[in-house]
Formats: sequence, structure tokens, C-alpha cells
Amino acid sequence: MDDTRVPVGTEEAGAAVAEAQRARPLRAYLPVVVTAVVLGALPLLIGDSRYFLSLAVLMLVFAGYGVAFNIIFGNTEQLFLCLGALAGISGYTAAILGNRLQLPMLLGVLIGALLSALLGAAFSWVSVRRRLGVIFVGIITLSFSLVFANVLLGQRDLTGGETGLIIESAPGVVAGRGVGAYYVFLALLTVFLACHRWLQRSHVGWAFRALRDDEVAAELAGIDVARFKLIAGVIGSLMVGLVGGLYAYYEGFISPSTYAVGQVDIPVLVMLAFGGIGSLLGPVVGAAVFAVVDELLRPLSSIRTTVYGAILLVLFLGFRHGVIPALTGLGRRVRNRRTPRT
Repeated sequence: MDDTRVPVGTEEAGAAVAEAQRARPLRAYLPVVVTAVVLGALPLLIGDSRYFLSLAVLMLVFAGYGVAFNIIFGNTEQLFLCLGALAGISGYTAAILGNRLQLPMLLGVLIGALLSALLGAAFSWVSVRRRLGVIFVGIITLSFSLVFANVLLGQRDLTGGETGLIIESAPGVVAGRGVGAYYVFLALLTVFLACHRWLQRSHVGWAFRALRDDEVAAELAGIDVARFKLIAGVIGSLMVGLVGGLYAYYEGFISPSTYAVGQVDIPVLVMLAFGGIGSLLGPVVGAAVFAVVDELLRPLSSIRTTVYGAILLVLFLGFRHGVIPALTGLGRRVRNRRTPRT
């Protein structure tokens, strides 16, 4: 007989550890997979209704904006109040290149998204170099949004001014405004969520959490604040540009109001404050609720922005971490109270 002995349980323990290491990433990405499956089945419930399909696409668009803003603001507290401007730069760039140079949609959207990413990097660089706080970053980016809106109105020959710009593109999956367009935006949102989860689990995510908790302490601990703020600004702005460019082709018509602060930035702030700032699925939950609320407020178009402002004020004052996290925490406390002590 062979006298070589293997410690009891060593192979089983090694296999269990290896299996656990393989399972952890799968469990981490499970919320992304479940979200994609649930949203993927939504057109089956909608049926042939073009109205509800367009509402569902709008939900995915704002969920994409929300994920991008969550990476920028939720992780590094850079208050970019220029989401609409970043999306508009990509949308108008793609539209103009498509109309005048006949560039393919994907190429035009990619160029526009890269321009948005460069602007996001510039804002992050300025905020770091000047050591600007949250409020000052918000003021600077909001000012840029107002300047961008004026440029669109002033450059009438290029942008169409207040009358807007018709995108002269051949019918395609996105421009067709059908179920195919819904799944394109869903695929993009799924990639965004997976990217955000990967960032959370990587060393970048640890740096983000340190910056969010205490930027000064993170810097003293050796974390390169400028680098990680730039990463957040570039990735988030690139995502905003991709969504904004594709949405321009989906609509087939864009105007300054399409990317206005009241149409993009304020709703995104509301939905993120509702779903939970910094959480993975907060933007998706917030976008789903926003899609319904926005339709209910449509008759109040003249005061809709004011209503959103009031909702935002209530959310930030009463639910600092979001309504969903607050309800989740309340449910956990109730269950703990009901659990008998041994």
C-alpha cells in the first residue's frame, strides 16, 4: 500500500474555496442579470402599444443617465449639473456628422460620446486642481449647461436653433422606434450596470468609497484623488454621451429642450435621490418610478420643474440616502424586533 497520506478534508476544502471564489463574482453580478431578464420580458407585457413602448424606452434612457451620474456623483461627489449638456453634445455631434458627412450612426455616436468624455475629464480636472467643493462644481457645470443652451440657440445654421434639428438617417433598429430599439437601450443599460458592479468590486471601487467617506483622509492614506476623480468623470460622461447620442437617433428630432436642465438633470437627481445614491440598482428603480410620475405630471407641464424641485427638496431633507434604502432599513429593523431573542 502507498503510505503517502493526504490530510483529511484538504482536497475538499480546496475545492470548496475554489468554488466559492468562482461563485462570488456570479453572485455579485446576479442583480444585473435579474434586472436584464425582468426588463427583457417587459415588451411581452406591453404588447403592441407604441405609447407604452416609448415610455419604457424613456425609462431605460433615464436609467442609463442615472447609472452614469451615480458613478460621478454617487461615488466621488462631483455634482455634474451638465448631464443634459453632455448628452446634447453627443446627440448634436452625431446628428450633424450624420446629416452633413453621412457618417454611420455608430461612428457619429462614438465621436460624440468621446467629446462628452473629454469634457467630463476637463470638469473633474478643474475641480481637483482648484479643490472645488460639491456646490462649486455644481455651479460651474450648471453654468456650462446654460452656455451650451445659448450656443444651440445662437448657432441656428448648424443646430437649427429653437426649431430643432431633424436627423436625416436611414431607418434602422434604433431609428425604427420599435422593440429592437428597446433592446438596444436595454443592452446598453446592462453593460453600464455590469461596468458599475465591476468598478465597485475592483480597487477603483475601494478608492471611490474612501473618497466618498472622507476625501482628505483618503488623500492622506495615499489615494490619488485626482486620478480617481478623473476616472469617474470620464466613465460617467462617456456613458451619458452614448445614451444621449443614441436617443437623438431614436427620436429622429432634437432641440435645445431635449437636453435642457429641467428635462434631464433635475429628473435624474430626483430618481437617484429616490432610488438611492451610490447603490447599484437605485437608478433603475428611480427611473421606473420617474417614468410613471412624469406621465402623471405631464398635464402640469408649466410647473413640472417646480414640482420636481419640491420632490427633490423633500427627498434630500427626509431621505438622505434615498427612499428605497430607507424603506429597506426600516424593514430590517422591524424584522430584528420581531425576532425572538435567545
